[in-house]
Order: sequence, then structure tokens, then C-alpha cells
Amino acid sequence: MQFVEEIVVDEFLPTVRSLLAGELRDRGLTQSEVADVLGISQSAVSKYAHGDVTTNERIADDERVEALVSELADGLAAGDVTPVQALIEIEVLVRDLESGGDLLAQLHEEAVPELADHGASFRVHDPENDLRTSERVLSSLRRGLRILENAGGFATLIPAVGANLVACTPDAGDVDDVAGVPGRIFDVKGQATVPSDPEFGVSEHVASVLLAAREHGADASAAINIRYEPDLLAELTEQGHVTAEFDESNDVASSVGAAIEDEPEATVLYQTGGMGIEPLIYVLGSDAESVADAVRSLI
Repeated sequence: MQFVEEIVVDEFLPTVRSLLAGELRDRGLTQSEVADVLGISQSAVSKYAHGDVTTNERIADDERVEALVSELADGLAAGDVTPVQALIEIEVLVRDLESGGDLLAQLHEEAVPELADHGASFRVHDPENDLRTSERVLSSLRRGLRILENAGGFATLIPAVGANLVACTPDAGDVDDVAGVPGRIFDVKGQATVPSDPEFGVSEHVASVLLAAREHGADASAAINIRYEPDLLAELTEQGHVTAEFDESNDVASSVGAAIEDEPEATVLYQTGGMGIEPLIYVLGSDAESVADAVRSLI
């Protein structure tokens, strides 16, 4: 069993590092400077320079790899590109080369021939297949939850009913297409507690609010509920969010839909409570990380 990520680590990464090390040395950087830029040891740079690291010729000869390495070497040597920016550019290229039929996908299928015969209904290198789409949503949700867990004071924003951070697939139609935290997030002795890893189909309430907002035109793929306070609402408004009120004592889907239709640009929905209903604020966003960041800014 070999994953495409192993191809990236074992063949793509050494090849690109070797090419970059050579290009940077050609531009006058010392071995120590190359090591700092690439985040590797000087001994590793020496191995690249002396050809002691096995590289993949097909990767090295790919025009896109050659062009990016040359561009990044110019930028890194001049200080116009940071190592983080270079990393992002390389990550983007990796994703392109992993897509169906491209270079890394070809190398992977050559290493695991059975992949080519797995069936037309599922292609491991198709970036839009359901498995990858769902995993991207869960990955984003995990990152958002880490932001909240590491944000000191988030527990103070959790309502009595608990909070939930949710995110959905691009074509979400019902709660089964929305991932969230089973059992919700609770304040346990001043500490935000996430009881288990996110799953699809475990959030009824916050998922319903997100789906209703999307159905009526909201450009959102994630949401969270926090406690309602006028000061929190004012702070969100000051940060540039557009707010809209809805009445949760009525049908949630209809009420949220009406609020979005009245205020199409709304990124914050709220309801001020009623008999047996806790007042809540719902923050919407393009992904779980941006929603978590918006909430963190309130602390």
C-alpha cells in the first residue's frame, strides 16, 4: 500500500529541494544561507550539491517544476519571496500535479497499478471526489476547533445549550452534508471542551441555521453559535459584519430565510430569546477557520 503523499515525500520533495539548492547556490547564496532558506541542515545542502540525494528525472524535467523553481530561486535570493510564500507556491503545484492524470497521479498509479482499475465511480486523484471533499471539510473543521481550543477565554462565549462549529460540503442539501462536533462544545470549569472529533450529520440546530441561510442566498459554508450579548453584537458590527435578527420561536428555516432575504449580506444572525429559548448569536463564514477567527477576535 502506497499513498500519493509518499510519492511527494520520497520523490517530489527531494527533487525540488535539490533543484532549489542548486539554483540558490548559483545565485550566490552560501551553503548556510541555503540551509536557512530551505529549513534543512547544511549537511543536507551538501548532499544535494554533491548529488548524493536521489532525484526523479521526470519531476525535475517537468516544465512547471523548472519554471517554479527558477522563479522561487530568484525571489528567495533577492528577498522578495519568503520561505512561507515559497512553501505555499510549491503546495499549490503539488495539488495540481496530484490531480487526475497529471504527473504525480501518473507516478502513483505506476507504483500502485490497481488504482487504475478501481472503478470509474471513484478516482483517488480526482480532487472533486466525495471522499476528498468530505475530508477537506473535516480538516477545515479540525483547524477551526484548534483555533477555538487555543483561544483563551472562548469558554466565556459558550451558551448554556453549548456551542457547535459546523461546516458543510459545497452542495450541501441536508444535515447529513454538514459536519459538526458530536454532543456540542461545552464550558467545563472554564475550559472549552470538545468531546470528540467532528463528524457529518451530528448537528441538528446550527446545521439547520447554516443550511437555511445558504438556501436563501447566504455565501457561507460554516457557522458557529455563541451566547448573545448586545456588546458582542456591537463588536461584530464594528469589525465589519452585517447583522440580521430572526425569531427562533417560529420555524427556524423560515425565520432565517426571511432574515437573509431582508439582509442578503448578513454574516451574523441573532435572536434575542423567548419563553424557554436562550438568546444566541450565529456567526457565518466561508470556512471553519474564518468563523473561528471571527469568534476569537471577540475574546
